[in-house]
Amino acid sequence: MASGVGDQRQSGLRIEWPTLGLIIGVYSGWLALTFWGRDLPLPIMMIVGAILLAWHSSLQHEILHGHPTSSRMINRALATPPLSLWLPYELYRRAHLVHHRDERLTDPLDDPESWYFTSEHWDDLPPLVKVLFKFQNTFFGRMLIGPALAIIGFLLSELKALLKGDLKNLGLWVRHVIAVALVMIWVTYICGLSPWLYLFGIVYPGTALLLVRSFAEHRAADDVHERTAIVENATILGPLFLYNNLHSAHHAEPTMPWYEIPAWYRMNRDQLIAENHGHVYNGYFDVIRRYLFTSHHEPRHPTNRAPRADGSMPATSNG
Repeated sequence: MASGVGDQRQSGLRIEWPTLGLIIGVYSGWLALTFWGRDLPLPIMMIVGAILLAWHSSLQHEILHGHPTSSRMINRALATPPLSLWLPYELYRRAHLVHHRDERLTDPLDDPESWYFTSEHWDDLPPLVKVLFKFQNTFFGRMLIGPALAIIGFLLSELKALLKGDLKNLGLWVRHVIAVALVMIWVTYICGLSPWLYLFGIVYPGTALLLVRSFAEHRAADDVHERTAIVENATILGPLFLYNNLHSAHHAEPTMPWYEIPAWYRMNRDQLIAENHGHVYNGYFDVIRRYLFTSHHEPRHPTNRAPRADGSMPATSNG
Protein backbone atom coordinates (compact mmCIF):
# COMPACT_ATOMS: atom_id res chain seq x y z
CA MET A 1 0.00 0.00 0.00
CA ALA A 2 1.27 3.44 -0.87
CA SER A 3 2.45 5.15 2.29
CA GLY A 4 1.22 8.53 1.08
CA VAL A 5 -2.37 7.33 1.00
CA GLY A 6 -2.16 5.83 4.44
CA ASP A 7 -0.52 8.93 5.92
CA GLN A 8 -3.21 11.21 4.49
CA ARG A 9 -6.03 9.12 5.90
CA GLN A 10 -4.42 8.74 9.30
CA SER A 11 -3.81 12.50 9.56
CA GLY A 12 -7.44 13.24 8.69
CA LEU A 13 -6.76 14.78 5.26
CA ARG A 14 -9.97 14.21 3.36
CA ILE A 15 -9.20 15.88 0.03
CA GLU A 16 -6.54 14.93 -2.52
CA TRP A 17 -5.81 18.34 -3.95
CA PRO A 18 -3.90 17.25 -7.08
CA THR A 19 -6.88 15.19 -8.21
CA LEU A 20 -9.43 17.85 -7.30
CA GLY A 21 -7.37 20.47 -9.13
CA LEU A 22 -7.22 18.25 -12.22
CA ILE A 23 -10.99 17.69 -12.08
CA ILE A 24 -11.59 21.44 -11.97
CA GLY A 25 -9.13 21.93 -14.82
CA VAL A 26 -10.74 19.32 -17.07
CA TYR A 27 -14.29 20.59 -16.56
CA SER A 28 -13.14 24.19 -17.02
CA GLY A 29 -11.29 23.22 -20.18
CA TRP A 30 -14.35 21.43 -21.57
CA LEU A 31 -16.61 24.40 -20.83
CA ALA A 32 -14.16 26.80 -22.46
CA LEU A 33 -13.60 24.59 -25.49
CA THR A 34 -17.29 24.11 -26.19
CA PHE A 35 -18.16 27.75 -25.53
CA TRP A 36 -15.47 29.16 -27.84
CA GLY A 37 -15.27 26.11 -30.11
CA ARG A 38 -16.80 27.88 -33.12
CA ASP A 39 -13.90 30.35 -33.10
CA LEU A 40 -11.25 27.63 -33.16
CA PRO A 41 -9.88 25.77 -36.19
CA LEU A 42 -11.78 22.51 -36.49
CA PRO A 43 -8.71 20.24 -36.12
CA ILE A 44 -7.64 22.05 -32.94
CA MET A 45 -11.11 21.78 -31.42
CA MET A 46 -11.33 18.08 -32.23
CA ILE A 47 -7.87 17.25 -30.89
CA VAL A 48 -8.28 19.23 -27.67
CA GLY A 49 -11.83 17.93 -27.24
CA ALA A 50 -10.72 14.32 -27.62
CA ILE A 51 -7.93 14.85 -25.09
CA LEU A 52 -10.29 16.44 -22.57
CA LEU A 53 -12.85 13.64 -22.91
CA ALA A 54 -10.18 10.95 -22.54
CA TRP A 55 -8.84 12.78 -19.49
CA HIS A 56 -12.35 13.02 -18.06
CA SER A 57 -12.78 9.27 -18.51
CA SER A 58 -9.44 8.70 -16.78
CA LEU A 59 -10.68 10.84 -13.91
CA GLN A 60 -13.90 8.85 -13.69
CA HIS A 61 -11.74 5.75 -13.29
CA GLU A 62 -9.72 7.49 -10.60
CA ILE A 63 -12.82 8.67 -8.76
CA LEU A 64 -14.51 5.26 -8.62
CA HIS A 65 -11.52 3.98 -6.67
CA GLY A 66 -12.31 6.38 -3.83
CA HIS A 67 -10.76 9.69 -4.88
CA PRO A 68 -10.44 12.63 -4.40
CA THR A 69 -12.42 12.82 -1.13
CA SER A 70 -13.60 10.47 1.57
CA SER A 71 -17.23 11.22 0.65
CA ARG A 72 -18.77 8.82 -1.85
CA MET A 73 -21.57 11.34 -2.51
CA ILE A 74 -19.12 14.11 -3.42
CA ASN A 75 -17.01 11.78 -5.52
CA ARG A 76 -20.05 10.54 -7.41
CA ALA A 77 -21.17 14.12 -8.09
CA LEU A 78 -17.73 14.98 -9.45
CA ALA A 79 -17.70 11.97 -11.79
CA THR A 80 -21.31 11.85 -12.98
CA PRO A 81 -21.48 14.57 -15.70
CA PRO A 82 -21.61 12.49 -18.92
CA LEU A 83 -19.28 14.43 -21.18
CA SER A 84 -18.82 11.32 -23.34
CA LEU A 85 -22.61 10.79 -23.35
CA TRP A 86 -22.85 7.03 -23.77
CA LEU A 87 -21.67 5.49 -20.48
CA PRO A 88 -23.44 6.16 -17.16
CA TYR A 89 -20.81 6.59 -14.47
CA GLU A 90 -22.56 4.36 -11.96
CA LEU A 91 -22.72 1.43 -14.39
CA TYR A 92 -19.05 1.93 -15.20
CA ARG A 93 -18.20 2.04 -11.49
CA ARG A 94 -19.99 -1.24 -10.77
CA ALA A 95 -18.49 -3.05 -13.76
CA HIS A 96 -14.96 -1.83 -13.15
CA LEU A 97 -14.92 -2.90 -9.52
CA VAL A 98 -15.94 -6.39 -10.68
CA HIS A 99 -13.09 -6.22 -13.22
CA HIS A 100 -10.68 -5.91 -10.29
CA ARG A 101 -11.28 -9.49 -9.24
CA ASP A 102 -7.90 -10.33 -10.72
CA GLU A 103 -8.40 -14.10 -10.63
CA ARG A 104 -11.17 -13.62 -13.24
CA LEU A 105 -9.32 -11.15 -15.51
CA THR A 106 -10.06 -11.63 -19.24
CA ASP A 107 -12.74 -14.25 -18.47
CA PRO A 108 -15.51 -13.52 -20.98
CA LEU A 109 -18.19 -14.49 -18.46
CA ASP A 110 -16.82 -12.97 -15.27
CA ASP A 111 -14.80 -9.95 -16.43
CA PRO A 112 -17.17 -7.21 -17.67
CA GLU A 113 -14.27 -5.46 -19.41
CA SER A 114 -13.06 -8.54 -21.29
CA TRP A 115 -12.62 -8.36 -25.07
CA TYR A 116 -12.73 -12.17 -25.29
CA PHE A 117 -15.62 -14.47 -26.22
CA THR A 118 -16.56 -17.93 -25.01
CA SER A 119 -16.36 -20.61 -27.67
CA GLU A 120 -20.13 -20.94 -27.72
CA HIS A 121 -20.72 -17.21 -28.12
CA TRP A 122 -18.06 -16.88 -30.81
CA ASP A 123 -19.46 -19.78 -32.82
CA ASP A 124 -22.93 -18.22 -32.73
CA LEU A 125 -21.84 -14.83 -34.09
CA PRO A 126 -22.64 -13.93 -37.72
CA PRO A 127 -19.60 -14.05 -40.05
CA LEU A 128 -19.55 -10.27 -40.55
CA VAL A 129 -19.53 -9.64 -36.80
CA LYS A 130 -16.61 -12.05 -36.44
CA VAL A 131 -14.69 -10.13 -39.10
CA LEU A 132 -15.33 -6.86 -37.30
CA PHE A 133 -14.17 -8.17 -33.93
CA LYS A 134 -11.06 -9.75 -35.45
CA PHE A 135 -10.26 -6.46 -37.16
CA GLN A 136 -10.69 -4.46 -33.96
CA ASN A 137 -8.16 -6.71 -32.24
CA THR A 138 -5.53 -4.90 -34.31
CA PHE A 139 -4.50 -1.46 -33.10
CA PHE A 140 -5.68 0.14 -36.33
CA GLY A 141 -9.04 -1.58 -36.05
CA ARG A 142 -9.45 -0.69 -32.38
CA MET A 143 -8.94 2.99 -33.16
CA LEU A 144 -11.20 2.90 -36.23
CA ILE A 145 -14.18 0.78 -35.14
CA GLY A 146 -13.43 -0.06 -31.50
CA PRO A 147 -15.46 2.87 -30.14
CA ALA A 148 -18.46 1.91 -32.29
CA LEU A 149 -18.33 -1.73 -31.17
CA ALA A 150 -17.91 -0.78 -27.52
CA ILE A 151 -20.69 1.82 -27.53
CA ILE A 152 -23.19 -0.14 -29.62
CA GLY A 153 -22.51 -3.38 -27.77
CA PHE A 154 -22.96 -1.74 -24.38
CA LEU A 155 -26.17 0.07 -25.34
CA LEU A 156 -27.66 -3.04 -26.96
CA SER A 157 -26.96 -5.13 -23.88
CA GLU A 158 -28.65 -2.56 -21.67
CA LEU A 159 -31.61 -2.29 -24.03
CA LYS A 160 -32.04 -6.07 -24.15
CA ALA A 161 -32.07 -6.20 -20.36
CA LEU A 162 -34.78 -3.53 -20.22
CA LEU A 163 -36.88 -5.29 -22.87
CA LYS A 164 -36.64 -8.53 -20.91
CA GLY A 165 -38.11 -6.77 -17.89
CA ASP A 166 -34.88 -6.21 -15.98
CA LEU A 167 -35.60 -2.76 -14.57
CA LYS A 168 -32.88 -2.51 -11.93
CA ASN A 169 -31.03 0.15 -13.95
CA LEU A 170 -34.10 2.02 -15.19
CA GLY A 171 -33.90 4.85 -12.65
CA LEU A 172 -30.19 5.22 -13.31
CA TRP A 173 -30.83 5.47 -17.05
CA VAL A 174 -33.56 8.08 -16.55
CA ARG A 175 -31.14 10.25 -14.59
CA HIS A 176 -28.43 9.64 -17.18
CA VAL A 177 -30.66 10.65 -20.08
CA ILE A 178 -31.55 13.88 -18.26
CA ALA A 179 -27.85 14.59 -17.68
CA VAL A 180 -27.04 13.87 -21.35
CA ALA A 181 -29.83 16.24 -22.39
CA LEU A 182 -28.32 18.99 -20.23
CA VAL A 183 -24.88 18.41 -21.78
CA MET A 184 -26.32 18.58 -25.29
CA ILE A 185 -28.38 21.69 -24.50
CA TRP A 186 -25.15 23.38 -23.45
CA VAL A 187 -23.24 22.13 -26.48
CA THR A 188 -25.88 22.89 -29.13
CA TYR A 189 -28.19 25.65 -27.93
CA ILE A 190 -25.84 27.66 -25.76
CA CYS A 191 -22.53 27.06 -27.54
CA GLY A 192 -23.99 26.66 -31.03
CA LEU A 193 -22.03 23.52 -31.94
CA SER A 194 -23.42 20.86 -34.21
CA PRO A 195 -24.48 17.75 -32.26
CA TRP A 196 -22.96 15.62 -35.03
CA LEU A 197 -19.67 17.46 -34.65
CA TYR A 198 -19.68 16.79 -30.93
CA LEU A 199 -20.59 13.11 -31.39
CA PHE A 200 -18.24 12.25 -34.23
CA GLY A 201 -15.61 14.96 -33.88
CA ILE A 202 -15.06 14.83 -30.12
CA VAL A 203 -16.82 11.91 -28.41
CA TYR A 204 -15.79 9.25 -30.93
CA PRO A 205 -12.09 10.21 -31.17
CA GLY A 206 -12.02 10.79 -27.40
CA THR A 207 -13.25 7.24 -26.86
CA ALA A 208 -10.70 5.96 -29.39
CA LEU A 209 -7.93 7.78 -27.53
CA LEU A 210 -9.00 6.11 -24.29
CA LEU A 211 -8.92 2.73 -26.04
CA VAL A 212 -5.21 3.26 -26.72
CA ARG A 213 -4.69 2.53 -23.03
CA SER A 214 -6.98 -0.49 -22.77
CA PHE A 215 -5.92 -2.06 -26.08
CA ALA A 216 -2.98 -4.10 -24.77
CA GLU A 217 -3.31 -3.84 -20.99
CA HIS A 218 -4.73 -7.36 -20.51
CA ARG A 219 -4.31 -10.73 -22.20
CA ALA A 220 -5.39 -14.26 -21.36
CA ALA A 221 -2.73 -16.28 -19.51
CA ASP A 222 -2.60 -19.09 -16.97
CA ASP A 223 -0.77 -16.95 -14.44
CA VAL A 224 -2.98 -14.22 -12.99
CA HIS A 225 -0.18 -11.63 -12.85
CA GLU A 226 0.81 -12.26 -16.47
CA ARG A 227 -2.63 -11.10 -17.61
CA THR A 228 -1.85 -7.46 -16.83
CA ALA A 229 0.64 -5.44 -18.85
CA ILE A 230 2.95 -2.52 -18.17
CA VAL A 231 3.64 0.26 -20.69
CA GLU A 232 6.74 2.15 -19.64
CA ASN A 233 8.11 5.45 -20.98
CA ALA A 234 4.68 6.92 -21.75
CA THR A 235 5.78 10.53 -21.27
CA ILE A 236 2.68 12.14 -22.79
CA LEU A 237 -0.01 9.48 -22.57
CA GLY A 238 0.97 8.42 -19.05
CA PRO A 239 -0.38 11.62 -17.43
CA LEU A 240 -3.41 11.55 -19.74
CA PHE A 241 -4.20 8.04 -18.52
CA LEU A 242 -3.29 9.01 -14.93
CA TYR A 243 -0.45 6.48 -15.06
CA ASN A 244 -2.69 3.50 -15.65
CA ASN A 245 -0.22 2.63 -18.38
CA LEU A 246 1.66 1.09 -15.42
CA HIS A 247 -1.30 -1.21 -15.17
CA SER A 248 0.24 -3.94 -13.06
CA ALA A 249 0.91 -1.31 -10.42
CA HIS A 250 -2.72 -0.23 -10.51
CA HIS A 251 -3.97 -3.78 -10.08
CA ALA A 252 -1.52 -4.34 -7.25
CA GLU A 253 -2.61 -1.13 -5.47
CA PRO A 254 -5.96 -0.10 -6.96
CA THR A 255 -6.70 2.60 -4.36
CA MET A 256 -3.38 4.39 -4.80
CA PRO A 257 -3.85 7.94 -6.14
CA TRP A 258 -2.55 8.53 -9.63
CA TYR A 259 0.21 10.93 -8.63
CA GLU A 260 1.84 8.34 -6.35
CA ILE A 261 1.92 5.53 -8.93
CA PRO A 262 5.18 6.46 -10.76
CA ALA A 263 7.30 6.57 -7.59
CA TRP A 264 5.70 3.39 -6.23
CA TYR A 265 6.27 1.67 -9.57
CA ARG A 266 9.96 2.60 -9.61
CA MET A 267 10.35 1.14 -6.11
CA ASN A 268 8.58 -2.11 -7.04
CA ARG A 269 9.44 -2.38 -10.73
CA ASP A 270 11.59 -5.51 -10.57
CA GLN A 271 9.03 -7.43 -8.57
CA LEU A 272 6.12 -6.43 -10.81
CA ILE A 273 7.98 -7.38 -13.99
CA ALA A 274 9.05 -10.69 -12.49
CA GLU A 275 5.47 -11.44 -11.49
CA ASN A 276 3.97 -10.61 -14.88
CA HIS A 277 6.72 -12.54 -16.72
CA GLY A 278 8.07 -9.52 -18.59
CA HIS A 279 4.71 -8.41 -19.99
CA VAL A 280 6.14 -4.96 -20.64
CA TYR A 281 6.03 -2.53 -23.58
CA ASN A 282 8.48 0.27 -24.21
CA GLY A 283 5.94 3.03 -24.73
CA TYR A 284 2.79 3.04 -26.84
CA PHE A 285 4.79 3.23 -30.05
CA ASP A 286 6.00 -0.25 -29.13
CA VAL A 287 2.38 -1.38 -28.83
CA ILE A 288 1.57 0.20 -32.21
CA ARG A 289 4.66 -1.34 -33.83
CA ARG A 290 3.66 -4.81 -32.71
CA TYR A 291 -0.07 -4.69 -33.31
CA LEU A 292 -0.86 -2.01 -35.88
CA PHE A 293 -2.16 -4.63 -38.34
CA THR A 294 -1.53 -7.73 -36.21
CA SER A 295 -4.07 -9.07 -33.75
CA HIS A 296 -3.24 -8.60 -30.08
CA HIS A 297 -5.18 -11.78 -29.33
CA GLU A 298 -7.68 -14.18 -30.84
CA PRO A 299 -11.27 -13.23 -29.94
CA ARG A 300 -12.05 -16.73 -28.63
CA HIS A 301 -10.75 -17.11 -25.08
CA PRO A 302 -8.02 -19.80 -25.21
CA THR A 303 -9.57 -21.84 -22.39
CA ASN A 304 -13.11 -20.53 -22.79
CA ARG A 305 -12.95 -19.63 -19.11
CA ALA A 306 -9.95 -18.96 -16.90
CA PRO A 307 -9.21 -21.17 -13.87
CA ARG A 308 -11.12 -20.38 -10.71
CA ALA A 309 -9.35 -18.86 -7.74
CA ASP A 310 -9.05 -22.31 -6.14
CA GLY A 311 -7.43 -23.67 -9.30
CA SER A 312 -10.46 -25.63 -10.54
CA MET A 313 -11.71 -25.26 -14.09
CA PRO A 314 -15.38 -24.75 -14.97
CA ALA A 315 -16.91 -27.04 -17.57
CA THR A 316 -15.92 -25.80 -21.01
CA SER A 317 -16.69 -26.52 -24.60
CA ASN A 318 -13.51 -25.51 -26.35
CA GLY A 319 -13.49 -25.34 -30.11
